[in-house]
Amino acid sequence: MAFEDLAVGNVYNMIADYMGVSVGTAAVILAIISIWALVWKGFALWKASKKNSIIWFILLLVVNTLGILEILYIYVFSELGRRKSSKMPAKKK
Repeated sequence: MAFEDLAVGNVYNMIADYMGVSVGTAAVILAIISIWALVWKGFALWKASKKNSIIWFILLLVVNTLGILEILYIYVFSELGRRKSSKMPAKKK
């Protein structure tokens, strides 16, 4: 593959040919996937910042997983601290 083949238009054509769809359909699929990942990333980053989870915030900001890591953080890892703290008995004054 030559460097000229990697122009944006050619990449869309290659992806569309590989998927067996038109270039417009490939662009719509790519847009849907991008929006999906952006929504989950935004929600996970917001939740990590509210919980002051700096390590998770940086990890979520840097790693792109199409929303998989973000969904895991929102529903699994961010809830671990809440479950542990809810099982602790209340301190007496």
